[in-house]
Amino acid sequence: VSSPVPAPPILQLEECCTHNNSATLSWKQPPLSTVQVEGYILELDDGNGGQFREVYVGKETMCTVDGLHFNSTYSARVKAFNKSGVSPYSKTLVLQTSEDTQAEEQTLPFPVPLERSQLRRMSPFSSTLNLQPSFPGRSYFELRSSAHQLSLHSSLQSLNSAVDIKKMVAVAWFSFDPASAHADIIFSNDNLTVTCNSYDDRVVLGKTGFSKGLHYWELSIDRYDNHPDPAFGVARIDVLKDAMLGKDDKAWAMYVDNNRSWFMHNNSHTNRTEGGITKGATVGVLLDLTRRTLTFSINEDQQGPVAFENLEGLFFPAVSLNRNVQVTLHTGLPVPEFYASRSAM
Repeated sequence: VSSPVPAPPILQLEECCTHNNSATLSWKQPPLSTVQVEGYILELDDGNGGQFREVYVGKETMCTVDGLHFNSTYSARVKAFNKSGVSPYSKTLVLQTSEDTQAEEQTLPFPVPLERSQLRRMSPFSSTLNLQPSFPGRSYFELRSSAHQLSLHSSLQSLNSAVDIKKMVAVAWFSFDPASAHADIIFSNDNLTVTCNSYDDRVVLGKTGFSKGLHYWELSIDRYDNHPDPAFGVARIDVLKDAMLGKDDKAWAMYVDNNRSWFMHNNSHTNRTEGGITKGATVGVLLDLTRRTLTFSINEDQQGPVAFENLEGLFFPAVSLNRNVQVTLHTGLPVPEFYASRSAM
């Protein structure tokens, strides 16, 4: 007589959370179940109410799934299997990620049990959905009353359109990414500070990509020798790494020297604007994917007009620089005053 199929696994809510661009799911067999289990199949939908798809198959009972959207509601479920077949699904866990919170909420703690050894499976979705927003230690779970769905509830609420933009915080926290950078880039300060070995321009990306929402970060100029022209902006993951940012069609950038700046995309230079950078200056990059625009600032004042419009897809923060420049990245910053006041008009 063949053994029965396993019982449905139980999702362990206290160990399920989101962190940066990942969701961690944990599950176990029912305490009284004695049926042998050979493995588990974890499924997640696309964050938009679409079909479930397998993101992990194996023996582990915890899995971290990378590549999730901000501001999207995901459903997760798991089932067990053995030689006799597959169990029914667990109840469905509904997770809602959020990118924007009111400033006073940002200090609220959220337990993130990520110290445990985890199985990490990269990029479970198609390349068009391999999105990597980032916000450490905060997640938002929606309470559903359906008998087939479990969830956690948080008193924190995602921002709605009625909230004044001045209270919004672009809460993406990220660092530079050594894995995708040109080999000449030199990293320090926990990958927040970069310079370069070469006199030629080299590109480095942030670790986090954005496809939705409002995001703002700054780069402080730590060293600026011999009037180079570093470039700041956003890029696709496969941007050229051995040329100035904006030379190809995969980057949207502002390059700037000690006197003026230009916007550049696909090697087209536009909107020359007076005003440059020196050591100690701060360059701000504001990516608004609700309005689909990219705007720059120098020392907290907008530099030139809106630089680029009609942006769509997945964008990574990006910088190109040579050995005469060193910059440090600052993230998790509030929307700058020039943009907050303009948006309120």
